[in-house]
Amino acid sequence: MIKVTLLVVLLLTSCVKSPIVEKDPKPILPEPEVVEEIVFYDPVETEPTNTEFKPYFEGQTRAKGIKTVESYSVDLIREGLDSPWGIDSLPSGQFIITEKSGTIRILNQDGNVSDKIFVTDEIDDSGQGGLLDVLVSPDFEIDKTVYFTLAEKANQGSVTAVAKAQFDLENTTISQFTIIYRALPYFSGNNHYGSRIVMDDKGNLYVSTGDRQSLSTRGNAQKLDNGHGKILYIDTDGNAVNTNPFYHNDSAHQAIYSIGHRNIQGLAIHPLTHELWANEMGPQGGDELNLIESGQNYGWPIISYGEEYSGLPIGEGISVKDGLEQPLYYWDPVIAPAGMIFYESDVIKEWQNNLFISSLKAQHITRLLIRDNRVIGEERIAENLGQRFRDITEGNDGALYTITDSGQVYRIKE
Repeated sequence: MIKVTLLVVLLLTSCVKSPIVEKDPKPILPEPEVVEEIVFYDPVETEPTNTEFKPYFEGQTRAKGIKTVESYSVDLIREGLDSPWGIDSLPSGQFIITEKSGTIRILNQDGNVSDKIFVTDEIDDSGQGGLLDVLVSPDFEIDKTVYFTLAEKANQGSVTAVAKAQFDLENTTISQFTIIYRALPYFSGNNHYGSRIVMDDKGNLYVSTGDRQSLSTRGNAQKLDNGHGKILYIDTDGNAVNTNPFYHNDSAHQAIYSIGHRNIQGLAIHPLTHELWANEMGPQGGDELNLIESGQNYGWPIISYGEEYSGLPIGEGISVKDGLEQPLYYWDPVIAPAGMIFYESDVIKEWQNNLFISSLKAQHITRLLIRDNRVIGEERIAENLGQRFRDITEGNDGALYTITDSGQVYRIKE
């Protein structure tokens, strides 16, 4: 192992500039000097890669391993949920959890859970569909609003959609459920809906979509006339935000914020810089972590650090091309990254502003230490539980709460 002392300035700056949209100036942040003593180990990934691609820059994959020094526990606090998919915190300290069949549950920090609360039956819950992500309004105590993403069912097929509703927490009832946005076109498949949703400090919504996992739709991720394989930026009524890079392009889907994505199930906004981060599921190899900038093209399916499940190359079999963004980090073999969050609490101080990713195939929680928009350390948490971790959030007690495909809820705390 290697022990180093890093002098870290907490003011982070982006390494990527958008050529299309002049962005608001970065916020002025405090600049305390923090000295960290970090022990680095061998990389946590020891399995052979699926592909022969080499990283574009040092540290783009298989960063040094790190281990949490402070003591913490991983406790099972609930089981028996019905295919949970999304979890978010309520001001009360409780949590709202979606279930793919179209219901939600309210979870207390002690593990007690409500009965099923009906939300909608306007869904295709086959395959990767269903009632998916959930986002509690930051003004929930006043407006009682909750946002959802879902695989909406129609005669034409299904589509990633965004809805909002009123939630009466006291009486545990949902009302005024309304679809506010659809990532058209509809398609008859039932996979790659993407479907994470986060709100920025302007009160607008970022929404991720997938390429719908078909050779006939894969190319849509590179086209501007549709909502497949994109990150979208809309207001709370579902309208495209007028600062979007293609808002004034009459032939483009106005809500597009970035293009060239395969299937994003993780979005998070950095608590200091307010920049948008996304993780993206690759094919066989090539899961990605990206810092998202307005108007940028993240490459799918032109470039990838993965390959087809058959072992054949994706397209021309290249991982780099001028004009296409490189991932800031990638995994090969894949971990199947899903929900993620930046840890904001100081309860476990060494975790503050670290990124936590719930991993499906790899069956652990990934902790990433990021400095100057580079991953410098990676840790695996809860890796011996044999669970597919679907989503993760932070409670007002400073603990992390994570849900699994098998219906379990774990609390990770000091």
